[in-house]
Amino acid sequence: MEDAYARSVVEVLDFFGVDPTKGLTDSQVARHVRIYGKNGTAFWKLVLKQFDDLLVKILIAAAVISFFLALINGETGLTAFLEPSVILLILAANAAVGVITETNAEKALEELRAYQADIATVLRNGCFSILPAAELVPGDIVEVNVGCKIPADMRMIEMLSNQLRVDQAILTGESCSVEKELDSTIATNAVYQDKTNILFSVKFCYPVAGTVVVAGRARAVVVGVGANTAMGSIRDSMLQTEDEVTPLKKKLDEFGTFLAKVIAGICVLVWIVNIGHFRDPSHGGFLRGAIHYFKIAVALAVAAIPEGLPAVVTTCLALGTKRMARLNAIVRSLPSVETLGCTTVICSDKTGTLTTNMMSVAKICVVHSVQQGPIIAEYGVTGTTYAPEGIVFDSSGIQLEFPAQLPCLLHIARCSALCNESVLQYNPDKGNYEKIGEATEVALRVLAEKVGLPGFDSMPSALNMLSKHERASYCNHHWEIEFKKVSILEFSRDRKMMSVLCSHKQMCVMFSKGAPESVLSRCTNILCNDNGFIVPMTANIRAELESRFNSLAGKEALRCLALALKQMPINRQTLSYDDEKDLTFIGLVGMLDPPREEVKNAMLSCMTAGIRVIVVTGDNKSTAESICHKIGAFDHLVDFVGRSYTASEFEELPAMQQTVALQHMALFTRVEPSHKRMLVEALQNQNEVVAMTGDGVNDAPALKKADIGIAMGSGTAVAKSASDMVLADDNFATIVAAVAEGRAIYNNTKQFIRYMISSNIGEVVCIFVAAVLGIPDTLAPVQLLWVNLVTDGLPATAIGFNKQDSDVMKAKPRKVSEAVVTGWLFFRYLVIGAYVGVATVAGFIWWYVYSNEGPKLPYSELMNFDSCSTRETTHPCSIFEDRHPSTVSMTVLVVVEMFNALNNLSENQSLLVIPPWSNLWLVASIILTMFLHILILYVPPLSVLFSVTPLSWADWTAVFYLSFPVIIIDEVLKFFSRKSSGMRFKFWFRRHDILPKKEFHEK
Repeated sequence: MEDAYARSVVEVLDFFGVDPTKGLTDSQVARHVRIYGKNGTAFWKLVLKQFDDLLVKILIAAAVISFFLALINGETGLTAFLEPSVILLILAANAAVGVITETNAEKALEELRAYQADIATVLRNGCFSILPAAELVPGDIVEVNVGCKIPADMRMIEMLSNQLRVDQAILTGESCSVEKELDSTIATNAVYQDKTNILFSVKFCYPVAGTVVVAGRARAVVVGVGANTAMGSIRDSMLQTEDEVTPLKKKLDEFGTFLAKVIAGICVLVWIVNIGHFRDPSHGGFLRGAIHYFKIAVALAVAAIPEGLPAVVTTCLALGTKRMARLNAIVRSLPSVETLGCTTVICSDKTGTLTTNMMSVAKICVVHSVQQGPIIAEYGVTGTTYAPEGIVFDSSGIQLEFPAQLPCLLHIARCSALCNESVLQYNPDKGNYEKIGEATEVALRVLAEKVGLPGFDSMPSALNMLSKHERASYCNHHWEIEFKKVSILEFSRDRKMMSVLCSHKQMCVMFSKGAPESVLSRCTNILCNDNGFIVPMTANIRAELESRFNSLAGKEALRCLALALKQMPINRQTLSYDDEKDLTFIGLVGMLDPPREEVKNAMLSCMTAGIRVIVVTGDNKSTAESICHKIGAFDHLVDFVGRSYTASEFEELPAMQQTVALQHMALFTRVEPSHKRMLVEALQNQNEVVAMTGDGVNDAPALKKADIGIAMGSGTAVAKSASDMVLADDNFATIVAAVAEGRAIYNNTKQFIRYMISSNIGEVVCIFVAAVLGIPDTLAPVQLLWVNLVTDGLPATAIGFNKQDSDVMKAKPRKVSEAVVTGWLFFRYLVIGAYVGVATVAGFIWWYVYSNEGPKLPYSELMNFDSCSTRETTHPCSIFEDRHPSTVSMTVLVVVEMFNALNNLSENQSLLVIPPWSNLWLVASIILTMFLHILILYVPPLSVLFSVTPLSWADWTAVFYLSFPVIIIDEVLKFFSRKSSGMRFKFWFRRHDILPKKEFHEK
């Protein structure tokens, strides 16, 4: 029943055919199960996504073709199938990493199931029984009271106490509990906050308050179960939200497509260039010659595609996640690590994210003296959590050593402890204090603990010696023992106050608390704080107190309560509403859900980095604006006009004005889950990269839809499951550190992509040039794989440890459309790659033509090696099967890539500015790589497997001379990069000077 909130109680009961005094019968239950289903949600297992990437597809094709060609040629043994086997092993390993690290949608659904309440008190067949919540059906009559978890969406039908209040912050974001009522709702387009007669189903989960009854007792009829509840709609919204592709993934896909086209063209070209060699006698026929050169083309594809790129990208991101974990940012989706680097807007939940989500008393206002006119005294209270830790200080900032010795503070502590139905307790498992009941009442209990007890000089230190379990309510228990509760008048909407009758020795006292306007109107006396005398309330005193109340509630955005007492006749056993008059005013307490201390600096840092912050909350507009002013992050705004909107105000705007509003919005209030998701989509439509923070079930759809969802560590499992990142310390400032880390990781990612691609271009050039020149194959496929998978992988991974630039958070977010590889960078790839390839071929030719240990062949002999067997030569044809030349080529390739790795310590800074030892991991990886390479050269079993042979000192000298120039070439390219960027900046600056003024354009 979707419109139960708009129907009367009788209409709802008639719809389900249920008698409110007897509940459903067994036959009705069975029928409703068939019609509506039970209170369980159907969870379908989702098939794990296959690793879908263009580079991977090409690698699979190359592996299959290599394997097929090996079978055709009748090759056997380990070396024949090493190439395809290694490729497939890499793909399997990379897929395994992806499965472990990526978010599985089924996990989110399973955790949603855990958020349903366990049991319910149900009226069936005329009697109450406790049943599993999963067995509820629409039409069931359920009774709820303080502490009950709401088991299903239900319509209120009967109030069994003066009021019923429910904490539904986890669903709506409201910082205070909501009073429920029986009357139908007349609001059009009602949101969750307007449906005050509906109890919403979300399981209670500490430390974030869930949908749970905090005061009162009532009965309600079930109107929605399973997928038809508020939680079910959130689940459906999550299911309808597709995973967003991160900017880095998009750019790598684009680069992969471009690389594939280049590779395909070169492979075809190599095959075509060698058509004239198909009939060479050494191949044994035209068909075998065609197959031979096709295999070379495939080997070229393997060399050109950076096999290690997916794995190295994953590894680099994983290294980033470890660094971020030390910053208390737990990453759940690896590609999202870099997404923060281009985030332009952060949509931040208010309650529990910018604030502590813990009500606490911050101000106490009492009448100090009336001898020379009313003198109002204000006291501040430190501590913003439920922990009974804090001090009371006066208006000059001086700490009160014994607050309970002041009459007003003493009676405020008593009233706070006695006129209270909440519980404050210490949870040793979680290591913190938790509440049961109304947040404002718990705040009063904490205040009573901070004020302490009178008459003991050693009281402060004595309290600190107690265990945390005893300390939680030590003072409260003292007052409850001293003053026995006799009768209670619960809070009601018309009175807006609560009273409790207590007996103490030979007297009775009534303590009252409530809305200041209600309590003050019933007060005829006041308690003076200087001497403890009770004096009559005058018009001047009343006016002064009302003025102070308006200041606390308005300017300081505090939620105020007034406390009072009244001497009652001895042996009084009951209270009536008529007793709540002629009260003695004790004081005002102002409490707030305080903003986190570090939020201001964190948000200012975001603005410096070019990131806009939009506060999104279900709270009312004025309260949210006050909190934002307290945070101080919006001090640059004169007011919130044009920057603060409620959800309904925003929806009523024309489309064009909505677009303008989105560009200036700083605060979005009175929202529900659909509005949050709508906001994210609208911002994304304006090409914004959106990060969404949140902690409740209500945040899950928006977290999943956002480019990056950031859940709070204290939040619900549902929010965490839908997010990409979890802040373990709930610290908004951690986001700033995460942004910096994300930007650094992206920069490092560009560097190792540059390193790997330039190195692989060198391998392409090597094979292509050898094919064009008609010389023997410079490198065997297994040697290419060794270089690609081992010597490339280690330094590339170590590049991920490059340090952050000092100004990483001073730059504006990069554009989503910015290519990972720009035109100038790709030109640099080609220049470096061309040299790497030419140097590798030069090492091969050097051994044959110039080396004293080589045959010193004429170059023409080397170019016509394939016809050696058909003509007369000065050297045996077996010389072309010698392993020395390919070993020199392979070593040149390895060493030149090690020098190239040093080039990638920075994109544009010289090695003289950023020396190699700035990244010791890179230095260590180069040493390890060279050790491994030397190992395969000088250990016989490995040298046979990789078709290499030991090199002499002369060979190593030639290798160094051929390899080192790559440093000089890149230094020149970096010099031009720095100069060209400087010239571009100067030109840009001058261009603005010579442009016409703005006024000229307007005319």
